[in-house]
Amino acid sequence: MDRKTQKLLQAFQAKADQLGFDAVRIASADSIPQAGARLRLFLDKGYHGTMGWMAETADRRERPEALWPDVRSVIMLAMNYGPDDAPENHPLAHLKDRGTGGISVYARHRDYHDVIKGRLKELASFLVSRAGGDVKVFVDTAPVMEKPLGEAAGLGWQGKHTNLVSRELGSWFFLGAIFTTLELPPSGAESDHCGSCRACLDACPTDAFPAPYQLDARRCISYLTIEHPGPIPHEFRQAMGNRIYGCDDCLAACPWNKFATAAREAKLVARRDLTNPALADLLKLDDAGFRKLFSGSPVKRIGRNRFLRNVLIAAGNSGDAGLLANVRAHLADPDATVRGTAVWALRRLAPAMEYASERRMALPGESDVAVRAEWADAAS
Repeated sequence: MDRKTQKLLQAFQAKADQLGFDAVRIASADSIPQAGARLRLFLDKGYHGTMGWMAETADRRERPEALWPDVRSVIMLAMNYGPDDAPENHPLAHLKDRGTGGISVYARHRDYHDVIKGRLKELASFLVSRAGGDVKVFVDTAPVMEKPLGEAAGLGWQGKHTNLVSRELGSWFFLGAIFTTLELPPSGAESDHCGSCRACLDACPTDAFPAPYQLDARRCISYLTIEHPGPIPHEFRQAMGNRIYGCDDCLAACPWNKFATAAREAKLVARRDLTNPALADLLKLDDAGFRKLFSGSPVKRIGRNRFLRNVLIAAGNSGDAGLLANVRAHLADPDATVRGTAVWALRRLAPAMEYASERRMALPGESDVAVRAEWADAAS
């Protein structure tokens, strides 16, 4: 590496650190030749579920040059969002109190797209001002294979749970990418350090890993609570417990998290009202209340109806009959999926005679096939 390039990268690293990034690595644009075949296998097995956009963008997703032919180097950046050591902020603390809901650590604060995108643009402008060339920035909003590129750049390796793991940051970090037309020296790929460990695979509540390094999203609670539309399949409802947005079990189980530290970016520190919120409060949310509570949060994007579906499943799993009034209120909800899930929760919480009375009142006026099927399942 010549001295000019060395000084450029040192200045770039300093700027990235100033902007809150915790690691910077570089990969060549042609560094993930195997990613396309792995993606095709994933899609061919149907593991993407209802995420049709993954198949629709597969050609552009396979390699950076397919998305932007002029790219020569990819700068991959990590920003830590690790929880602090407070017991209530532990990723799985909600599991101890079934009257609360578990929101994935990454969604307990400001939407990371909002935080990182502006920083990436500033960093990219800095690069252009120092070295020229053209740039494009990406934060999980375009068909970019961030995890394979992160591994190729040396940020970490894709663990057996398919997420990126770092020896310095553990599992708790976001990825951002800067595509550039500059030819920059690659940092070198990271090797796999999982060894014989199975902690993440064994921790999964729904057995979403058909094999190490393979994920069937259709069985993944993160997919089910965020991406999956309509009713949650019955086979996964009990296993969801009180996880209402995402699931951190496989990440939290990773032994490499002993090296993780708390987020230093203030906008990525967990909001108290999004850390193990009470189900009783969440069940009262109308659309306006939902939007207000989750303003600026990634949770907002799934909408009130899908979120209430998740909360009702958590209520049904809580064993708390004190939630019955809140559950009963949703038996007449305008959204069919919410109504149907309320039926399921009612069956789990209400005495048989009370359930039978509610069924007699509601079923004659119910026209939705899926909701009627919920009542029928409950009756049996």
